[in-house]
Amino acid sequence: MNKKTVLRLALGAALPWLAGPALAETPPTPLDDRARDRTKSLGIVTVTGGQPTSLPTQIPTTIEGITREDIETRINATDSEDALKYLPSLLVRKRYIGDYNHAILSTRASGTGNSARSAVYADGILLSNYLGNGIANGTNYAPRWGLVTPEEIERVDVMYGPFSAAYPGNSAGAVVDYVTRMPTKLEAHVKAGYASQPNRLYNTHQTFDSWQTSASLGSRSGDWSWWIDVNRTDSRGQPLTFTTATVTSGTPGSRGTPVTGFVPGRNTTGTPWYILGTGTAYHTVQDHAKLKLAYDFSPTVRAAYTLGWWQNTSQGRPESYLFDGAGQPVYSGPVNIGGRSFTLAPTAFPLTNDAQTHYMHGLSVKSNTKGEFDWEVAASLYDYAKDQQRAPTVALPLAAIGGVGTLQDQDGTGWNTLAAKGTWRPQGVGGAHIVDFGVGRDAYKLAIAKNNVLGSWLDGPAVPGSVVSNVGGRTQTQSAWVQDSWGFAPQWKAVLGLRYEHWQAKDGFTATGASAQGYAARSVSDLSPKAALAYQLTKDTVLKASVGRAVRYPTVGELYGATSGGALSFINDAGLQPEKSWTGELSAEKDMGSGLARATLFHETTMDALYSQLIANSNVSRVQNVDKVRTTGLELAYTGQDVFVKGLEFGGSVTYADSKIVANAGFPASVGKWQPRVPRWRSTVYAAYKPDARWAYTVAARYSGRQYSNLDNSDVNAFAYFGASRYFIVDLRVVYRVDKHWSAAFGIDNAGNEQYWNFHPYPQRTYSAQLRFDL
Repeated sequence: MNKKTVLRLALGAALPWLAGPALAETPPTPLDDRARDRTKSLGIVTVTGGQPTSLPTQIPTTIEGITREDIETRINATDSEDALKYLPSLLVRKRYIGDYNHAILSTRASGTGNSARSAVYADGILLSNYLGNGIANGTNYAPRWGLVTPEEIERVDVMYGPFSAAYPGNSAGAVVDYVTRMPTKLEAHVKAGYASQPNRLYNTHQTFDSWQTSASLGSRSGDWSWWIDVNRTDSRGQPLTFTTATVTSGTPGSRGTPVTGFVPGRNTTGTPWYILGTGTAYHTVQDHAKLKLAYDFSPTVRAAYTLGWWQNTSQGRPESYLFDGAGQPVYSGPVNIGGRSFTLAPTAFPLTNDAQTHYMHGLSVKSNTKGEFDWEVAASLYDYAKDQQRAPTVALPLAAIGGVGTLQDQDGTGWNTLAAKGTWRPQGVGGAHIVDFGVGRDAYKLAIAKNNVLGSWLDGPAVPGSVVSNVGGRTQTQSAWVQDSWGFAPQWKAVLGLRYEHWQAKDGFTATGASAQGYAARSVSDLSPKAALAYQLTKDTVLKASVGRAVRYPTVGELYGATSGGALSFINDAGLQPEKSWTGELSAEKDMGSGLARATLFHETTMDALYSQLIANSNVSRVQNVDKVRTTGLELAYTGQDVFVKGLEFGGSVTYADSKIVANAGFPASVGKWQPRVPRWRSTVYAAYKPDARWAYTVAARYSGRQYSNLDNSDVNAFAYFGASRYFIVDLRVVYRVDKHWSAAFGIDNAGNEQYWNFHPYPQRTYSAQLRFDL
């Protein structure tokens, strides 16, 4: 047997999808020649091709995933969150390419306002931002998707529900695990991409373009391996907010400058209003760099270090639809529309300049003996080294060149984690056991100081002592957990787990220019049991049941991050109680030869759910505890290869969720209403056809049914600014492999040019093209 044959067999055993292309003699290499074999044992699906997930796959519960090759074939991926686009019951509220502050993940029983009810990791490093929940006070708490690029993803897996004791109560919705590239030999990749979105909405008629370039290089030499990835995104997004005025808010009469250009319509409650112009359309420039190092102390012990750097500069620029009799745009002051007078504030058409530089560090040492005992120690740090937003308090056109304004500064905000865990596989104990256990600590610090600036809002320093608002505080959670996966009979497996958490909140403060408030420290402890059971009904059918409790503690932003002017200066509630959820699911999985079919019945009951709602007898909202929310649903999913004809991959899912607010003493009008942003029906479907080694064609579709944004479901007109509408979106992608090094792709997202909303308008039809080189 010659060396080439030996090498091919070795690659085939270790990295099956590389075995062909690594040593192919004639171009082109297949688009996807990895092994697709799946080993099924008591509900555990083990993917033998590609780097394994870090999720606890010994738990018999729902885990869905997608590989690097599938992403490249099926998805017009410009950001890492796009990898989740067609997975069951998931939605990321991505508004434009490079959306860094509103791209929140929605799961089976949690909407796009609940970012703290899911957990997103990359190589074990926390990307979810538990400094807050959703979007509040001009601050965003979306996962830090920008610290991972599509090009470095090896695979993504999702565990639905809080069924592993290894994860915090934020896993109530789902745990998302990104595994990124770590090469075994020299490899290099370069990609350039372009996207164009012709947009027609209200009086905006413009094409918004985006460019992306990326490069990566990595190798392994002896005991060392390394990987470098860089990426730049230059993106112009469509308008996201709009300046509006209800018709009845105007005063009848002739006062004010007569204007034209306004767009009449109805708001989400059906009330007539005028759209006066756009509020925010971002021009975003982002840079990403990632360095990964690994050193093998021995064949079974590896140390790994990750350094991530992300910087963003973003300008939000508005456009007035209003013009006076001389044809000049109008931005502020009294105007007259249809015989009614309206007064536009100086900030009616807001400008913003954002500048962020964030760092991510991750360090781990782990053993992988597959013997009786393995261990891991890991630490991570996410640092807002620079995070500033500037805004004027004067009107355009002066604001475009300067004038007074404010500076919001979050420098020093961030979080860190430390964990130690082990796996024990006892020998000579009745049945087959895998015992996992660990301890950990997660700590979060929030500091948001907003001050008036000296000189121009564009570059002036903060005026000492000129506080507009200042909020901050700290939380930390210490945890210990254990779970035992026990194969107690040939066709049975059980998993029992328990998680202990001790949560603390301290150093909380809230201040305005006139007053300040400090808050006493708090602490609480909870136990969260987990259990799962799997039964191999037949050779190709598995039945599974899982149940778990999750305790989601209030974030720093929810506890302290709210102030307001006027008599009611502090509208936050530092006494918020944690959410407590019980989640269960029953599943049947059947291996159908060419594919895998699954049916899952799920149920979740959440007590003291955290939502923003009106304070009783006022017109001010703040985060409060909603007494009880209940969700029951059914999820059907299928994935298959060589379906009907060779080379055809097909997959899809349908989810039904009946999610209702059952009790809410603070807002009785919401009782019996649908939980916000959780649609009753949603589905995905894709078909990817590879007729030969050069071409791949994909058609994919996403559907979401009726949903609401307001707790009392008063937003009856979903197809409007602030609305959450239904949609049916079709995406197309074609990939052409020129040779074993070069490939090109062309795609259309939202091919039907659907206009749909999730508070903000989503992108309209978007064309994309990519050119890629792989060494």
